[in-house]
Amino acid sequence: MFKYIVKKILMMIPMLLLISFIVYFGLQLTGIDPINFMVSPEMLSSNKENVEALRQSLGLNDPMIVQYFRWLGNCLHGDFGYSLKEGSSIASIIAVRLPYTFELAGYSLIFSAIIGVGIGIISAVRQNGIIDYVGRVLAVLGQAIPQFLVGIILIQIFCIKLGWFPSSNRVSPDATNAALDAFQHLFLPVLTLTIGMVAVLMRYARNTMLDVLNSDYIKTARSKGIPEWKVYLKHGFRNAMKPVLVILVFRIPMLVGGSVVIESVFSYPGIGLTMTNAIVSGDYPVVLVTTLIIAAAMLICSFMVDVLNALLDPRVRLGE
Repeated sequence: MFKYIVKKILMMIPMLLLISFIVYFGLQLTGIDPINFMVSPEMLSSNKENVEALRQSLGLNDPMIVQYFRWLGNCLHGDFGYSLKEGSSIASIIAVRLPYTFELAGYSLIFSAIIGVGIGIISAVRQNGIIDYVGRVLAVLGQAIPQFLVGIILIQIFCIKLGWFPSSNRVSPDATNAALDAFQHLFLPVLTLTIGMVAVLMRYARNTMLDVLNSDYIKTARSKGIPEWKVYLKHGFRNAMKPVLVILVFRIPMLVGGSVVIESVFSYPGIGLTMTNAIVSGDYPVVLVTTLIIAAAMLICSFMVDVLNALLDPRVRLGE
C-alpha cells in the first residue's frame, strides 16, 4: 500500500508541472506586457531607452522557456511574484482568499453529504413512497439546471424580492453580529453548491442501497428474524456507504471547480473570484498562481479517490 501511495504522489508532480507549463505559455501567447502596468503611457512613448532597460532588468527579453523556469524556481522558493493590478504580493492575496474558498467548499460538502445520503437512504427504504418520488424529481432537476442559473434564481428570490440575504461579499463592514453576518453571506452560495451535490449523492445512495437490500445476505438476515431497523443500519447502510463514500470524494474536484463559477455569481471573495477578476484585467501572474492552486487541489482530490479505492478494494493496488 505504501508503494502504491508513493507512486500516485510521484505521478502528480509531472502532471502539475505540465499544467503550469501549458498555462504559462498560453498566457505568454496572449501578448500581455507587464511593462504596460508598471509604466505610464507617456513614459512608454517618450523614454523608450529606459523602458527597454527596465524590460531587460526584469528578464522579459529572455526566451519564454527561461522565463518559465525562473518563475517556477521562484514559486518553489515561496515567491509567487506580485499582482500587476494591485501591486501587492500574490502570496498575501492567496493567504486571504484561499481560506474563504475552503470554507465555502467545506460547508457545501458536509451539508450535501448529510442531506443527499440521508434522503437517498430513506428513498430506498421507502421505495415508491412520497419521499422517493419527490426526491427523484428534485434529483433530476438538481442535475439538469446549471449551478450558475440556480445561483441567479436564488439571488432574485431571496436577495432582490425578499431581501433576506445579501447578494455579494463575505462580510458586511457595519455588521454588529459577526456570526450572523457570516451565516447570511454564506447561506446562498453554500445552498447553490449543495443543491447540485445533493442531486448526485441522492440518486447514487438510493440506487446503491436498493442493490444492497436486494442482496442474498440481506434476505438471510431477515430470515433469521433480525429486526428490520438493524438490517437497514448494520447490514444495509454500512455496505451501501462504501461506494457512496468514493463518489463523495470523487465529487470534491468538481466542487472546487464549481466554486469558481459560484464565487463569481455571488461576488464571494475566494480564490475563484480572484482568478476570474485576474483573467478579465489581464493580471496574468495572479492567473498563473490561482490556476496552479486549483489544479493542485483537484489533483490532490483525485489522489484521495485513488487511495480510498485501494483501501476499499485491494485488487486496485494489486493490479497496479
